Amino acid sequence: MLGSGKTTFIRQFVRDIKGKTVVLVNDFGKAGIDGEIFSANGIESIELPSGCVCCTLKFDLISSIERIRETFAPDNLIIEPSGIASPSGVLEAFETLKISSVTVIGIVDATEFLELNHEDAFGRFFEDQITNSDVVLVNKTDLVEKNVAERTVQAIELINPNAIVFSTVNCITGSTLPGASEAKRNIDRHTPHFNFETISLKLGESLDHEWLSDFFQDMSFGKYGDIVRAKALVNTLQGPYQFDLSFANIKSVPFEKTVTGSRLVIIGRDIRRDAILKIFPSPFAFM
Repeated sequence: MLGSGKTTFIRQFVRDIKGKTVVLVNDFGKAGIDGEIFSANGIESIELPSGCVCCTLKFDLISSIERIRETFAPDNLIIEPSGIASPSGVLEAFETLKISSVTVIGIVDATEFLELNHEDAFGRFFEDQITNSDVVLVNKTDLVEKNVAERTVQAIELINPNAIVFSTVNCITGSTLPGASEAKRNIDRHTPHFNFETISLKLGESLDHEWLSDFFQDMSFGKYGDIVRAKALVNTLQGPYQFDLSFANIKSVPFEKTVTGSRLVIIGRDIRRDAILKIFPSPFAFM
């Protein structure tokens, strides 16, 4: 799910597992961001940007997995698909490669799930993600009332009674997750696909943090289209920052180190590109 905490989970999970670990990141836009976030934390990562591994990049995913096995020979491979991808595409790639030892971990945002799950398109999409998961984390439960968190867990359990469900804050489960299973699984291949647009921007190095915060706020209000996700790594005048927008939720936090090229990715529908072009100061460019 978009903005649910996948990157947060992986950063913590990698610290707790033994053996050499590589993360394969599938960002939806051309400007990969999560790969640099992992690298800043000393995590080996490979980026597969500009598409979705559940559809257009499935063959690229297969070849990327093969290269990682040959080059790094990792003990553990973690794949972080885009939040609008389905696990079925990844599972089919593993099936092609005859890899059976797999655990699928789904993460949902407790602040958004119940509302979005009632929408026709999103409901079918979440069902596809959840039915393919072995473990589901209902994350951000500290940001909702207790009954909302409980109803979210119940909804997950109705969709997939076989999944192990955790209620979490910052994706911390408080217990060890189950190991990879060798059992034959039934893949839910009825994958709905969203016709989201994406734009990627290369930004200048002299943007003001408050100005960018206002821009993210305007995106959340719908000023630049139906924006469901936006994220950026930017060397602002006040230092390097990471910005995130997920549906209406906005966050900006200092980044650990100087950013390698300030950039922004926006995902949504009916994005007002011309309006964005007018308000951004030079130099910047669409990627």
